[in-house]
Amino acid sequence: MTPAPAAIPMHPLPLVPVYRRYLWGGRRFATLLGRRLPPGDDFAESWELVDRDGVQSTVAAGPLAGASLGDLVRHRGRELLGRHAGRGGFPLLFKFLDACKDLSVQVHPDDARASRLEPPDLGKTEAWYVIAAAAGSRIYAGLRDGVDNAALEAAVRAGRCGQVLHSFEPRPGDCIFIPAGTVHALGAGIVIAEIQESSDVTYRLYDWDRVAADGLPRPLHVEAGLEAVTRFGPVLPLRPSVEEAAMPVAGAASRRLVSCDYFTFDEVRTAGTWQVGGDDACHFLAVLSGELRLDEAWKLPPLPPGTSLLLPAAVGRQPLTTAGGGTATLLHVALP
Repeated sequence: MTPAPAAIPMHPLPLVPVYRRYLWGGRRFATLLGRRLPPGDDFAESWELVDRDGVQSTVAAGPLAGASLGDLVRHRGRELLGRHAGRGGFPLLFKFLDACKDLSVQVHPDDARASRLEPPDLGKTEAWYVIAAAAGSRIYAGLRDGVDNAALEAAVRAGRCGQVLHSFEPRPGDCIFIPAGTVHALGAGIVIAEIQESSDVTYRLYDWDRVAADGLPRPLHVEAGLEAVTRFGPVLPLRPSVEEAAMPVAGAASRRLVSCDYFTFDEVRTAGTWQVGGDDACHFLAVLSGELRLDEAWKLPPLPPGTSLLLPAAVGRQPLTTAGGGTATLLHVALP
């Protein structure tokens, strides 16, 4: 791919989603995020921000339309990443997931273990933000109190993994932080946004005794998975207080969801104008409700629900204004 010419000024970058279709997906990206989907009811993941071999975010509009995220990182990294420049690739991956069926019980390795794989990869620390959850749905995060290595191994090998998992019924607005080495699973009926290290390494410990389309059980990764488990005990959701959940009458309210070595993750609720950037770093935004507008000088379309936007470091501090005096909710991700 030809690098994006340096003569084209950097600008706010709306991104094109990349869909992943699996049997556990559905069509709620259309009903909840306003997406226009082709026929089918298996839209499981929408990768909004990705720079991996074979899977690339591309710019949707503006002078740099069609440029890939990887191209911009490698050829215009200082403009894009600011003080975080000098990386071989964009270090984070953001996606939406529509789970119409239970996902398998999984664990991801940490950076040290993933670096020893062939080919090497990053570990996977991640966080989930619950967009919607059906009544009675469950999130499985961590292990029940008192479950240690030996108890987990015995349960996995006996096909009783579900009995040692900690679970809870999620609510919209919940955030669940899942460091690498944590056993977890997303239950049926839930739509989430996920921010993670840019990794695609997953070890499946248990698949609820299901079989694939060929009538055979899906492969498990018991040995590698058990070795990768480093965190025990339950994981509890971060839930907004009544004050945090209230939409501001004017201005914006930001709720810090996660701050870790890999990313910061915020929920922003705004009525009016919210400003972001200007700190020599890039910022990623995903609009969940309402409509936001950029400075008219950019000549870019409005940002309705389901839109993702990457603000390069070079564009400086930017105002985003809700359309027609309305309100908006968005997720904000930055590198620490």
